[in-house]
Amino acid sequence: MQKNVNPYRIYLKATREWVEVSEEYYRDHARYHDALRKRQQSHGQCVCPKNKFWLCDGDCFTCEFRRAGDVLSLDYTVENEEGDACSPLDNLADPVPSIEEIICDKAELDQLFARLNELMPEAVQIGKLRQDGLSDEAIAEIIGIKRTTFLSRLKKAKEQLATEFPDRF
Repeated sequence: MQKNVNPYRIYLKATREWVEVSEEYYRDHARYHDALRKRQQSHGQCVCPKNKFWLCDGDCFTCEFRRAGDVLSLDYTVENEEGDACSPLDNLADPVPSIEEIICDKAELDQLFARLNELMPEAVQIGKLRQDGLSDEAIAEIIGIKRTTFLSRLKKAKEQLATEFPDRF
């Protein structure tokens, strides 16, 4: 009588033994470790030969197939030509706008609102009513004009501002 053998096994490097696992666990284990190994190989840190893939336990820092050399992180510091300590983090662009950009944007926005007030004096009131969630018809009734006239004025003001402030529209 032949013994029912489970073909799914993984090797535990720490205990140096094979452990039988379910097919689902084996596939999840293989998928994770294959992706990890491929990522490390693409970064040039893993040189594990194909016939030793079964040894991969996901601990790349202690693996015998790890390529020697430093692992650089964003806070890893080195000396530059002047002898100053610098890191890759120093060379990343800061996504926060500078104070000069903020001041220029504020000045341009003030100009835009002043021009909008010239073109359509009721614009501030319309904006507040829109924030309150009122419909175009309700806003037109409140400011005392027809809805089509209201929409026409909005369209004309927007077109005029788009020509005068093309970066904002």
